[in-house]
Amino acid sequence: MFWVLLLLPAWAVAGVACTRLCLAAVRAAAWDTGPATTGRDRDLTLYEAAFLSGGPARVAEVTLVSMARQRRLLLAHTGWATVVDPRGRDEMERSAIGAIGPEGQSRIAPVRAALAAADSVRGLADRLVSAGLAVPEAASANVAAGVRQVRAAALVVLALGATALLMPGPTGMPRGLVSLWFALPLALTLSCLAIARIEIHPYSPWASPAGQRLLGRLVRRADRAGDGAGDERSYLASVAVRGIRAIGEPELRAAFTHRDQPWRE
Repeated sequence: MFWVLLLLPAWAVAGVACTRLCLAAVRAAAWDTGPATTGRDRDLTLYEAAFLSGGPARVAEVTLVSMARQRRLLLAHTGWATVVDPRGRDEMERSAIGAIGPEGQSRIAPVRAALAAADSVRGLADRLVSAGLAVPEAASANVAAGVRQVRAAALVVLALGATALLMPGPTGMPRGLVSLWFALPLALTLSCLAIARIEIHPYSPWASPAGQRLLGRLVRRADRAGDGAGDERSYLASVAVRGIRAIGEPELRAAFTHRDQPWRE
């Protein structure tokens, strides 16, 4: 009956992990029923859609791509950003130019990181949270941590179940029934992960349920517009929702994916 001593921690790990994920999801969803209702039935701006889809990093990417498409910023496939027009048209663009620095040229990776941490992006996040369209960063992190914990719990249950089945000597119960007992906490963790996958996909945890509904409306309009050729807003909206993989130009996409190669003699 030693397998029972392995079953108890399997249930404990699975139960604690699933409970934590459910509580984190409930707290994140509570922002949809909070007192703030401003802006829930309006169209999202490109920056708002970018933040709700991918957080601060996505806002930085959309800002840089928009400026590059307008020929006010040169993004080379070698991973360098060069300022062409130093006059930013909004606070995001001014933050991007400031992140590049007074020399007017910088690597794209540090520019993207600095822009994601800029006050303008934090202000955008605060406005979206106040409007009930985004969840705070802490709540988003709690949901992600809960998903990781449930995945780890599923692996622990598998390991404990395998240990119980591979133990030599009699178990006091047919091994088929032993495996069934361990299959129950495993099914609990896997079903919890499946539900989380359905609820989160295809949107990121940055958006509240209200924000996800507005994102869904934007995605449907972008899909109806086709690939966005000749429609700049549809093109940028696709980048805001899907990230740099939606960039059509190979050289522009390479600017974001470029990695320095180690120097060789």
